[in-house]
Amino acid sequence: MTSSPSPPPPAGEGARPTRTITRLSAAEFTAHVPDLADLLLDAVAGGHSLGFVDPFERGAALDFWRARTPAVADGSLLVWACRGPQGIEGTVSLAVEPKPNGRHRAEVVKLMVHRAARGRGLGRALLTIAERAAAELGATLLLLDTETGSAAESLYAAAGWTRYGIVPDYATDPSGALRDCSFFYKRLA
Repeated sequence: MTSSPSPPPPAGEGARPTRTITRLSAAEFTAHVPDLADLLLDAVAGGHSLGFVDPFERGAALDFWRARTPAVADGSLLVWACRGPQGIEGTVSLAVEPKPNGRHRAEVVKLMVHRAARGRGLGRALLTIAERAAAELGATLLLLDTETGSAAESLYAAAGWTRYGIVPDYATDPSGALRDCSFFYKRLA
């Protein structure tokens, strides 16, 4: 289990409530599916499709996370959650490539931060933890995709990721409008 305290407050700010980022075991993941579903609902309500469109109901969010239980149990999907005073405030997952010719790579998926917890460095902290874990597993190449022009795209660029392409009209946002998608990679030392 990997754990990390929340990032320090910016200069001039007082102490923040303690937040801890922890890799969820299979049992912890199962116990936190309802919290992860609520986080996913918040992200979609905030305009981030993450593969979903409105109307997006809690049952569908629960089903999404429950469907990942076998992958978490067999280790092909690693999931971290940031716990704060209000419960789970963020998550990131790392999908490990199962193909023999691709075991050097992994994919960062479902990086989400609750709207009430944004702007505090949590997204960057979650991304950093996923990158470190991938390196510890022996991955030398990470991949991800995100909506072009989004705040997430700026985060990835600032974190040293390289955009290698944009696909126009790749997916819809929650309202059904087509959006471009940017694809990124990062080489790990």
